[in-house]
Amino acid sequence: MSGSTPQPRRRVRPHGLQAAAPWLFGLTLLLAWALVVAVAAPPPYMLPAPLAVAERLGTALGSPVFWPAVRETFAEAVGGSLLGTAVALPLAVAIHRSRLLNAAITPFLGATQAIPAIAIAPLLAIWVGYGIGPIILLCALMVFFPILVSAVVGLRHVDHHVVDAARMDGAGSFALLRHIEFPLALPTVLAGLRNGFALAVTGAVVGEMVMGGSGLGQLLTIQRDAVDTAGMFATIVVLCAMASALYGLILLIERRSRTVASLLPTDRP
Repeated sequence: MSGSTPQPRRRVRPHGLQAAAPWLFGLTLLLAWALVVAVAAPPPYMLPAPLAVAERLGTALGSPVFWPAVRETFAEAVGGSLLGTAVALPLAVAIHRSRLLNAAITPFLGATQAIPAIAIAPLLAIWVGYGIGPIILLCALMVFFPILVSAVVGLRHVDHHVVDAARMDGAGSFALLRHIEFPLALPTVLAGLRNGFALAVTGAVVGEMVMGGSGLGQLLTIQRDAVDTAGMFATIVVLCAMASALYGLILLIERRSRTVASLLPTDRP
C-alpha cells in the first residue's frame, strides 16, 4: 500500500424498495392506527381518528397564530443546538489533546446522559428566569453532551499512523486538527450533531411547558388543558416533521463528509 493513491469509496445508492421503506413503514403505522380506531372505537379524547387529526392539522396550518409558534420553537431548537455545538466541539478537542482533562472529565460523560430535561428545566427557571433565553440554554444543555461524546470518540479513533505521518512531515497542532483529525472525525461528529439537533426540539417543547414562551410547547399545554387530543396529535406531527427536517439536513451533510473523508490518505507514504 506504500505510495499508493487512495481511491474514494463508491457510494452505494439504495434501490427502489429501500428508498420506499420509510414511506411504507409510515403507511403501515397509519393503517394500523385507523384499524384500531375502527375496531376498538375508543373515545375521541383518548385516540382520535387519523382523519380527525388531519382535519385539525389543516385548521392549525391556516391559523394566524400557528406559524409564529412554529418559528419560535424552531428558533429555540436551532439556537440551542448552535450554542451547545460551539461549546462542545472546542471542549472535545481539549479533552482529546490533554490527558489530564481526559482523565478528569471522561468518567462523568456517561452520567450526564441520564439527566432528563424535565429535571433541568425547573432549575434553570430558578437560576436564569423565564422566556426564550433560558429555553435556548436548556436546548444547549441537552445537545451539548451527545455532541461532546461523539466528537471525543471521533477524534480518538482517527488513525494514529496518519497523525504520526503528518507530524513527521512537520504539521503543527492546528494544522493537524484542521487537515487530518477533524476531517477524519467529521462523520462521527456529524452523527452526534444529527441526534443532538433532533433532541433540541424536545428540549424546546419541555422548556416552553416549564418556562413559558409562545411556541408549540405552550400550544400543547393549551390543547392538553382543553382535552383537545386531535389538536395535540396535530402539533406532535409538526414537531416530528421539524425534528426530522433537522435530522435529515445533518444526515445529508454527513453523507457528503464521508465522501470527503474517503479521499484522505489512510496509510503512511
